[in-house]
Amino acid sequence: MTLDWLDILTTILGLIYILLEYRASVWLWLFGIIMPALDIYLYWSHGLYGDAGMACYYVLAAIYGFAVWKFKKTRNTHEELPIIKMPRDKYLPVAVCFFLAWGVTYYILIRWTNSTVPLQDSFTNALSFVGMWALARKYVEQWLFWIVVDAVCSVLYIQKGIPFKAGLYGLYVVIAVVGYFKWMKMRKITKYEKV
Repeated sequence: MTLDWLDILTTILGLIYILLEYRASVWLWLFGIIMPALDIYLYWSHGLYGDAGMACYYVLAAIYGFAVWKFKKTRNTHEELPIIKMPRDKYLPVAVCFFLAWGVTYYILIRWTNSTVPLQDSFTNALSFVGMWALARKYVEQWLFWIVVDAVCSVLYIQKGIPFKAGLYGLYVVIAVVGYFKWMKMRKITKYEKV
């Protein structure tokens, strides 16, 4: 197994990204554009076609996330978008989107690629899809999505021979657990929690 410079570079960018996410810094989105743009080639070259496709989505989602965090203000006070818990009325639509994305991605992988891990690859992609949306909306629960995604990806990347990325995602699991509790302390209590 040879060391892949792109694996190392994207791992370094990923460490910066997760640190900025933990701190709820708007600048996480800059690294959220650069890292997945490079990941497209890295994943494709290792047969992780779903992850390569997901990296394309990450680039677009990071542009959206930056715009929401930087320019969207709360309606009444024009303050920065607060960290909150996901409203209960979002649970069902998020679950439907997850299962739909999982099914569609799985079908694409088995129909048009030679993926050897279509079930796992499509699962992490679908959960990442809703995780990025939740992060852009500053929902605390986004960390729960990432705990699962990162754990599965860590194992998957070991299997696919991307060791640095596997180690990064293992570290992401730990940071996501800590990040969840930090964001719980930072969140704004909303009417959804008072019910």
